[in-house]
Amino acid sequence: MWTTIAAQITQATGYEFQVSNQRSVGGGCINQGYALQGYLKGNPSSDKSSDPTACTYFVKLNQAAQVTMFEAEALGLQQMRIQPTVRVPEPICWGVAENSAYIVLEWIELGRGDRQSWEAMGRQLAAMHQVTSPVGFGWDRPNTIGSTSQINPWTKDWAEFFTQHRIGYQLKLAQRRGGHFPKQDRLLAAIPELLANHQPPPALVHGDLWSGNAAVAATGEPVIFDPATYFGDREVDIAMTELFGGFPPEFYQGYNQAWPLEAGYKQRKTLYNLYHVLNHFNLFGGSYESQANRMIEQILA
Repeated sequence: MWTTIAAQITQATGYEFQVSNQRSVGGGCINQGYALQGYLKGNPSSDKSSDPTACTYFVKLNQAAQVTMFEAEALGLQQMRIQPTVRVPEPICWGVAENSAYIVLEWIELGRGDRQSWEAMGRQLAAMHQVTSPVGFGWDRPNTIGSTSQINPWTKDWAEFFTQHRIGYQLKLAQRRGGHFPKQDRLLAAIPELLANHQPPPALVHGDLWSGNAAVAATGEPVIFDPATYFGDREVDIAMTELFGGFPPEFYQGYNQAWPLEAGYKQRKTLYNLYHVLNHFNLFGGSYESQANRMIEQILA
């Protein structure tokens, strides 16, 4: 498998890559992660281009059937790199090797960061959110949120998009899993009214921006990764940063200095985060069902 992946790195970079070592690293609860170490031959970054250059890549593995998930991730990262704002890893190549799907990403050495780094992340995310789509809300293809399919049909109206293709879709999946949400019909009927006076531009969003998908490079540069990219209300990203532990206060200061959030965000935040809690129920079950029902009660109150 590693020989096949090395050959694909060679083809993608144009420089021969030879593997010297691979070691397991954190890849989240969905994928297996590896640091793939080796040497590039003929790399012009070397003082002598004939000398091999040591390099490391980050490789994620999953079942071969999940290759479309990695393809969508790579295309999402490429989308976020078209107009560079906040740094994301460069996707090198992806595909199937033996019985595994894989994606090879730029290796970014991570550090601790400081107040300035997190403030910069807020400003840079605001700049990314200013990248908009003339088509509307959605994306060119479906992708995944965790390992759950995320559908992104282009839709002109944000309330319609979020009702049908975010909350409505997750509730359908939850029913198949045996979830019980007594007020789901009331909720779906209420969302268009709750969002009626909110007309956001279709912003380029990360889509899965919790604390585990954001960090600071060893250089002090902010980095975000593992996206579930689409064009939506920018507030979905900010809401999720508050869902699982939150970001440092400097992040929010930086964001609001660059592009202040609109009135009503605190009310919409619970609705937007319901999407992720429902998804966690669909992925993991357990107490997420009761958490989702409490959120629905709060939204309808």
